[in-house]
Formats: sequence, structure tokens, C-alpha cells
Amino acid sequence: MLQMLHNPRCGKSRNCLAFLKENDVPFEVINYLENPLSKNELETLINKLAIKPLDLVRQKETIWKDSFKGKSLSDEDIIKALAKFPILIERPIAIKNGKAIIAREMEKLKNFI
Repeated sequence: MLQMLHNPRCGKSRNCLAFLKENDVPFEVINYLENPLSKNELETLINKLAIKPLDLVRQKETIWKDSFKGKSLSDEDIIKALAKFPILIERPIAIKNGKAIIAREMEKLKNFI
């Protein structure tokens, strides 16, 4: 079953859920702000996405700009920041069959499902 890492305040995330519902795609919602991912879960997610930890960061978020931007951070430091401040995680994320995508473009989600 498809899983969606979802932020209810994000328009792109809401659009993805609406698309899945309209197309009768079964899915499970993971509200990662209410139930933050652990460091291990983030590492697994990053592997499924096949990206670097920095590519999962919303670098325009105030927390990132104020606390992390311009600093020399290891991948582990970035993952710890994502675990501590889940608002920094790019969204929405679709997960299925051991793979994941950042589904900001609807076409990407369509191709994934």
C-alpha cells in the first residue's frame, strides 16, 4: 500500500491526497509533524529516495536559515536536524514497494503509482 508523508498545512500535500482519493488509490497517511520520524526511519527514507540528506531539507524554512544554513554539517548532522525539526522535511513524500519520491509535481506522483 502507498504511504504518504503529509503535512495538512501544505497545499501540494493536500493536492496529492485529493488526487489519490479521486483515483481510488489506497493509501495510508503519515502525519510526520505529529509523529516525527526517528533518525533510523529518516535514514531508511533517504535510502528509498536515493538522495543525499541535504536534498530532503526545506532550506527556505526559518529554522534552517537561522540555525543551520552556512554551517559545515555532516549527513548525520542533517539527519539529526530533520529528526529534531520535522518541519524541515520536504513534502509530500510517497512511499511504495521499497521506493519513495518527493511528490511535489503531480506528474511525478502519477508515474510513481
